[in-house]
Amino acid sequence: MKYVLFVCTQNAGRSQIAEALFNHRSPDGVRAESAGSKPAGHLHPEVVEAMAELGIDLSHRRPRRLTVDLQLGADWAVTMGCGDACPYVPARVEDWDIPDPAGEPLGRVREIRDLIGARVDELVDEHLDAIRSDRTAHQLRLATLLPVLVREFEEQRDPEEIRACADAILDQYSDANVRTFVQTVALRRARACLRAEICDPAAA
Repeated sequence: MKYVLFVCTQNAGRSQIAEALFNHRSPDGVRAESAGSKPAGHLHPEVVEAMAELGIDLSHRRPRRLTVDLQLGADWAVTMGCGDACPYVPARVEDWDIPDPAGEPLGRVREIRDLIGARVDELVDEHLDAIRSDRTAHQLRLATLLPVLVREFEEQRDPEEIRACADAILDQYSDANVRTFVQTVALRRARACLRAEICDPAAA
């Protein structure tokens, strides 16, 4: 499974709309998440109302904070109007210049909703293949494992063998929602494989 991460400041309007519209289209093998650098206490009521008009219920949604885990799990990221407040997301990032719907009348919120919808459609129609093939997140996860494994096994194993082992084990989680706990599992499996007489990642 690949993940697109939508980020704005409060995760109470724009990024929530984008996440919901992306998942409403349900592209095969790709899901959206959203978060904010300074999340609000609740979604903007006018956003919930505007999305309900499309048959999408956001009344149960709550803003959430952008975490390291979410950043490491992103295969593509979109930031919206947060400027310097937007943290670094270690994946391919594009910025959408979208007005903030907070406090706007419903008619204006509908316009913003539809603008985001058009950008989501464009993202799905033009970049889905790139999202599915992007290996940025995989390479970043591999980079976190390799220093630990090299320090531990450099006297017993060739560096390329260590890299190949970690790479193959991480590849087995390419369809999973890879978060920190999977990094821990992958590290444990790589250690077991490299300690064995013959390192077989498929059997580790």
